[in-house]
Amino acid sequence: MGFRRHGPFHVGDQVQLTDPKNKRHTITLKEDGVFHTHKGAIPHSDLIGQPEGSVVRSSGGTQYLAFRHLLQDYTLAMPRGAAVIYPKDASMIVGMADVFPGARVIEAGVGSGALTCFLLRAVGPDGHVTSYERRQDFADVARKNVQNFYGGPMDDTWRLVVGDLNDSIDEADVDRVILDMLAPWECVDAAAKALTPGGVICCYVATTTQMSKTVEVIRDHGCFTEPHAWETLVRDWHVEGLAVRPDHRMIGHTGFLVSARRMADGVTPPPRRRRPKGTTEEL
Repeated sequence: MGFRRHGPFHVGDQVQLTDPKNKRHTITLKEDGVFHTHKGAIPHSDLIGQPEGSVVRSSGGTQYLAFRHLLQDYTLAMPRGAAVIYPKDASMIVGMADVFPGARVIEAGVGSGALTCFLLRAVGPDGHVTSYERRQDFADVARKNVQNFYGGPMDDTWRLVVGDLNDSIDEADVDRVILDMLAPWECVDAAAKALTPGGVICCYVATTTQMSKTVEVIRDHGCFTEPHAWETLVRDWHVEGLAVRPDHRMIGHTGFLVSARRMADGVTPPPRRRRPKGTTEEL
């Protein structure tokens, strides 16, 4: 299994440099490398051998704080073949779909590999992730991004399949199925066949039309509990002494999530009970 280095910086490490205005730069350390900026140059040798959290000074006198990437930083800075799932949504998928250490997970629509990195970390060395991607060019970018983050191949815990999930799936009794694609409803039946009873399907979609279609297909399939649809909004806060206020900008809509649980074979879901329109229930 690949791994991420700890301790002092080494040649080949990706390092994030942050200036006093919180502008971030990513460099890959080389023996004779030099990071050039309009604020001066920083030889890579000034970083090699230094611990994380060190401060280096450019030739122009600007100080930079040096750390290895957090996963959330890496996914936003990674090269992209397709749009990445934002860390706020990837975190919700891992948490709300209950992706646990040792889980067997199927992911369809690998994109640039951002969610894959989160899933591999969640399942750990005893789990396994199989990723299906229709496009070879996206798969190539994703493989490189995952290997760059984890420091090497992930052959023990990750399998990347180029092909359509419906045509290529060869697994059963998996714990979680994550669908990140334009039409996840097309793969609901394949997900139902692959999931173990109690397993979770979680779909990531961009529009309300996609969300509605996904919910209805899962609801009508007959093998799943009532689907749950939601989105996550993230707002930073400015805190300077007693000057406390919400930031002027926020990460608003990026996508919708739809999840449901696989029921046992042959079980019919209880009929949904809805409050009749125009009436109120007694408190």
